[in-house]
Amino acid sequence: MFVNSGAELIKVCKEDNISIWEYALNTEAEESGVSKEKIFERMRKTLDVMKHSAKYGMENKVKSVSGLIGGDAFKLHIYEEERNTLTGSLMVKAMARALSSSEVNAAMGKIVACPTAGSCGILPAAVISAGEKLNKSDDELVKALLTASAVGVIIAKNATLAGAEGGCQAECGSASAMAAASVVELMGGSVKQSLNAAAIVIKNILGLVCDPVAGLVEVPCAKRNAAGVVSALTSADMVMAGIESKIPFDETVAAMYKVGRQLPMELRETALGGLATTPTGIELKKKVLK
Repeated sequence: MFVNSGAELIKVCKEDNISIWEYALNTEAEESGVSKEKIFERMRKTLDVMKHSAKYGMENKVKSVSGLIGGDAFKLHIYEEERNTLTGSLMVKAMARALSSSEVNAAMGKIVACPTAGSCGILPAAVISAGEKLNKSDDELVKALLTASAVGVIIAKNATLAGAEGGCQAECGSASAMAAASVVELMGGSVKQSLNAAAIVIKNILGLVCDPVAGLVEVPCAKRNAAGVVSALTSADMVMAGIESKIPFDETVAAMYKVGRQLPMELRETALGGLATTPTGIELKKKVLK
């Protein structure tokens, strides 16, 4: 049975002298009855879908079905290639990849909900960008995805991954935490460091509301994916520098769930509050739903 907490994950991995990705793979094989080789191959196909969705919008001006978003990943890609960027190539490409997946999703393209469609750009952008920077192989990126899945399972067990239940902190926040943990392990960090990175992300994104304009997963969702990958990568660097989260991972997850339950229903994917009810948000809704 899969562990119920980060503390248990640290304990088990230490006892068995394994990494998070190995624990995730071993447990999935035991519980599903599917061989480790087949599970790994399935995750490789997942990586392929992620790579495509993270790249397509950078090379093509993708427009959402509603017309609310589109072309921003392409703009960032050109900006990264032609300009002296402030945050550097790694970060700008990561943001472009996150926006690309969001735009592909809004255009009814194929994406991986990781953990949700609304947050689908964060994990791919983080893992692919970090892997590119660190010269990692596809097998190593697959291992990073397995690491992310383990963190996602623990969050799902103790909180929620749904914006309708916990706000955007539960979607983009969880995705960013999963991404941060996977990148830390990709960088050679320990299980404890991976969960420290996830905890830092959750603390930084705690309370983020879900307020989609016109009820569509487009505005402000796409740009929150870009912000989410930045949070994941910066948190990974902080942890690898030796910084620890003062609040343990499990406690941050519990706090996120509690905060989500305290959010009024207007701020939980109903499009009845936040940016969705600004004058511009209302006008955009009218245009889309006319």
